[in-house]
Amino acid sequence: MSHFSTVKTELRQLAPLRRALEDLGYTPGDSQQTVRGYKGQTVEAELAVSVDGGADFGFRWNESNHAYEFVTDLDLWRQPVPVERFLSRLTQRYALRSVLEATRHEGFDVTEQRDCQDGSIELVVTRWDA
Repeated sequence: MSHFSTVKTELRQLAPLRRALEDLGYTPGDSQQTVRGYKGQTVEAELAVSVDGGADFGFRWNESNHAYEFVTDLDLWRQPVPVERFLSRLTQRYALRSVLEATRHEGFDVTEQRDCQDGSIELVVTRWDA
């Protein structure tokens, strides 16, 4: 019997997801990886983070939702924050990385980035048109 749990997300692009994980101090693997769980059980994921002394976690593509779903063995979760808080922080960093990528693609430069006390992030972007 599997102990893996999956959580639906709205995370649709792999590159900003990878950078968001790195922003939070994790080192995701480079390609299709195995996520380890209870008693050596495994599941395949497109992006995985190995964790010593706890459950690995990863993200696998869910074709029906067109998004990556979070997968881990919640019974072995040993991160410093609850999984809900982790996913909230990850989603915020993912949104930031997506916005930064889109603004650069459109020719904007980030002139200011500020982390606010309420947890929000403010960006000021500019673009010079000739």
